[in-house]
Amino acid sequence: MTDVTVNEFNRNLIAEFRANDGTLTGPFAGAPMLLLTTTGAKSGRKHTTPLVYQKVGDAIVVFGSKGGAPTHPAWYHNLVANPVVTVEVPGETFDATARTAVGEERDRIWSAQKELMPGFAEYEAKTDREIPVVVLERVNG
Repeated sequence: MTDVTVNEFNRNLIAEFRANDGTLTGPFAGAPMLLLTTTGAKSGRKHTTPLVYQKVGDAIVVFGSKGGAPTHPAWYHNLVANPVVTVEVPGETFDATARTAVGEERDRIWSAQKELMPGFAEYEAKTDREIPVVVLERVNG
């Protein structure tokens, strides 16, 4: 998909997510999806991206797979520069702080994700980069 096609696809997913309280049809029907809003690293503008997530304790975890592309997704660069993000899950919107998991924590969460959704193992096989595992921890307040 071209960037324009991806952007249109994402805009449609975002609209469907918000119109149906997180319930999606098509390829993401039944998948645990959220909307992640980051602040642009260069532009300072807000950007919302639909992502598959995994619940780990009280945190929510997302993955910078970008379908196995050779580069990290733009949203990942944004949250590294500006780690305070907004998370929308069905029935709830909250602010969170993002951090990249490393070492054993990353390996444990990543292995679980590949078991839950084998497509992530395919993304890993397509790229030489380490796919970021990003922990989103709710900001109290």
